[in-house]
Amino acid sequence: MCFGQQHQTASRKWTLREGEDMEESRDSYKREYRKISIRTTDGSTLVGRVNIGIKERVSELFTKTENPFIVMIDVEHQDIQGRVLFVNKNNIVWVEPED
Repeated sequence: MCFGQQHQTASRKWTLREGEDMEESRDSYKREYRKISIRTTDGSTLVGRVNIGIKERVSELFTKTENPFIVMIDVEHQDIQGRVLFVNKNNIVWVEPED
């Protein structure tokens, strides 16, 4: 890994500074989870948590970002519990924050 070299993941560019490793960089990422319920176009209701990070409200995940997916953790749906799901925003009918 070269310091000062830019790296890119799915939709995020980042640069490691000298003396910083990936673990330190990952620890500086803000984690702020909110519990939500989502109704999808097929009628399913998913309950789980989303990381709003530096955003102030859950709604900003849908209005302030261009990413077509949201990531839900600790998802509960029928027989599924504790899973991580990537949900396409185009398949969401409504979202209800539970906090």
